[in-house]
Amino acid sequence: MSERLFSMLTILTALGTGTVGGVFFAFSNFVMAGLARVPAPGGIAAMNAINVTVINPLFMTALFGSGLLCLVLGVYALFNWNMDGALLLLAGAVLYLAGNVVVTMVFNVPLNNALAAVDPASAEGATLWTRYLSEWVMWNTVRTVTALAAMVAFILALL
Repeated sequence: MSERLFSMLTILTALGTGTVGGVFFAFSNFVMAGLARVPAPGGIAAMNAINVTVINPLFMTALFGSGLLCLVLGVYALFNWNMDGALLLLAGAVLYLAGNVVVTMVFNVPLNNALAAVDPASAEGATLWTRYLSEWVMWNTVRTVTALAAMVAFILALL
């Protein structure tokens, strides 16, 4: 891989991971807190609507496209271990892949699916909503921190 292509991929990956981290930051910082202030049926309905609309080409490209770029840079770092910044590239890739792609699929998506399956007006819905707010935000905060840490690692790798 040419140095120019490597630099462009690293910059693009830093931008992607930072963008995803920013979206997740907004949710952990104020979106979920706002939804928690409305009665459970309204919060559940709003979150279910968000979970449907977030599955769009632009956000999926940012989330999983960044993951693919992390995979490319991580493998590149392994095969070019003596290169300056290789450890930072690998660290950024692992942080993002584990903290965003894996956490999303293993924790956030199942919580979203459970929320979509419950009757928002039921006692079960209210109980699930309380648990959802706590668990989903915790895992989302993990995604926020790891995405932003990955972005920092990619920027430092370029320096």
